[in-house]
Amino acid sequence: MKAFGFLSFGHYDLAGSARHMPGAKENLKNALEIAVGADELGVNGAYFRVHHFAPQHSAPMPLLAAIAARTERIEVGTGVIDIRYENPLHLAEEAAQLDLLSDGRVALGVSRGSPEPVDRGYEAFGYHPGTDDPKGAAMAREKFERFMAAVDGEGMATSLPLDQQYPRMYHPDVPVPVMPHSLSLRKHVWWGAGSRDTAVRAAHDGVNLMSSTLLTEANGDRFEDLQADQIRAYRAAWKEAGHQWTPRVSVSRSIIPVTSQEDMRMFGIGGDDGGIGWIDDGQATFGRSYADEPDKLVEQLRKDAALAEADTLMITIPSQLGVDANLRILQNFAEHVAPELGWEPNTAGLVTGYPVS
Repeated sequence: MKAFGFLSFGHYDLAGSARHMPGAKENLKNALEIAVGADELGVNGAYFRVHHFAPQHSAPMPLLAAIAARTERIEVGTGVIDIRYENPLHLAEEAAQLDLLSDGRVALGVSRGSPEPVDRGYEAFGYHPGTDDPKGAAMAREKFERFMAAVDGEGMATSLPLDQQYPRMYHPDVPVPVMPHSLSLRKHVWWGAGSRDTAVRAAHDGVNLMSSTLLTEANGDRFEDLQADQIRAYRAAWKEAGHQWTPRVSVSRSIIPVTSQEDMRMFGIGGDDGGIGWIDDGQATFGRSYADEPDKLVEQLRKDAALAEADTLMITIPSQLGVDANLRILQNFAEHVAPELGWEPNTAGLVTGYPVS
């Protein structure tokens, strides 16, 4: 690990009246202020989980653009966008504009999505997979391929005969790409992978790896060991594919440094060990969470095989606790834990991946 950021699930109160939880407006403003404070602390990334039909972040681009405008060095991104809900060409346009506005400070994580509280919610957005695609996985794959083609500047529509064009811009019958085009955007796209197979596919696709908070494998191995194997398989596939640039890899963990009596009161000591559970009609292995004194966290995290393989750590934060509590978590990690794990603050420049050997 040489970089870390925060991953916010963005939970808020539907009515906006709960005593201990912000409403939608306050939640968005808190997210912005947490990111601004994190940028000043040297934190490398501000990432947001995207969920529809739930009181969480659902339309990330305005928030990411606002953060990019208010900050200087921190990377902004998603972890992840459910591409089943997206128009891939519109997403490519928005992502390119964000990449240009932020001077390349983007980590756009996309995936097939996760279980949700509604039945096939993407159909309400106008996207209908075939009857043989009950979870929209094939549709997601098709959309992702079209999205990446748009990101690469391929023609997405055909120009009209010259006398029918207004304004007259193109030769007749030529392919026209969506705009704007950002040359760096491809290297800033990540696939959120929950298995070895999807990680290997991401490598062949030539995108970065955002390893999920769970893995759809359950063979008795610890989560971090399964995840380390997934990352190694991804890098082997990347090398085999022959891509000519160095990818990045991220993992997510819930980590709370306990440095005061207030921290002890709020979070306690110990966390949990994760384990095997059931999700999306199958077994999965979940990662553990950490809450301990900094020296003990360093000792525990040094044993995390996946964290050693990844260049970027995303720390899931309890965003509903507000700005001050979350900045304290990030500051404690930056001051007492991250330097012992090889952290390079955002003043060192944009994060790069570990070489693929």
